[in-house]
Amino acid sequence: ASVVAQTGLRLKYAQKWWEKGLQPNVREVTSAQDLVDSLMNSGDKLVVVDFFSPGCGGCKALHPKLCQLAEMNPDVQFLQVNYEEHKSMCYSLNVHVLPFFRLYRGAHGRLCSFSCTNATIKKFKDALAKHTPDRCSLGPTKGLEEKELAALAANKDLSFTYTPKKVQPAPVPVAEEEVVPATAASHSDGGLPPLPLTLPLPITSLKSAQDSEEKTLAISGR
Repeated sequence: ASVVAQTGLRLKYAQKWWEKGLQPNVREVTSAQDLVDSLMNSGDKLVVVDFFSPGCGGCKALHPKLCQLAEMNPDVQFLQVNYEEHKSMCYSLNVHVLPFFRLYRGAHGRLCSFSCTNATIKKFKDALAKHTPDRCSLGPTKGLEEKELAALAANKDLSFTYTPKKVQPAPVPVAEEEVVPATAASHSDGGLPPLPLTLPLPITSLKSAQDSEEKTLAISGR
């Protein structure tokens, strides 16, 4: 009986793959409000939002390298968003492929969006090198875009409210976002590196949390 109990304890407290090797500058987002607040409170710091799923082979394979990059870039904040726990929020933010990344910084707001795997990790490294601040950006921290905040507020599955801000007379120069086309996902063979995971697009608007649970992921390798 004691052996069974000890085994149960080990299983209960066993680290999940996305919790292993985390650096102090990496943490998991708990809600839409948490994501919005984390971006707004980041100041001029570069923030990487990492959308992943526990069942995504490409996400799991990429995780150790992301931890290394986080260790090499202690001034960059990494925010993990678990797709399985925040499906509805991800749909509102138009995240339909995994692993997926968005970079934000200060008054510039969203800098770029892209998907990558171990085979294309250079894309991630180049984005870090390009957008790591070498000087302060002028103006208040922007965070999510107005349309993204409005989409989160309109989603009845989320406990998030948003009041549109009044347009300020002095515009702040905003860096043009780079949108890198996501690699089309396909079922990979056993010997091939995991490809990005494509998520199904919602046919109709999310009516309830039950509806969102019925949406499934097409995970490569299955």
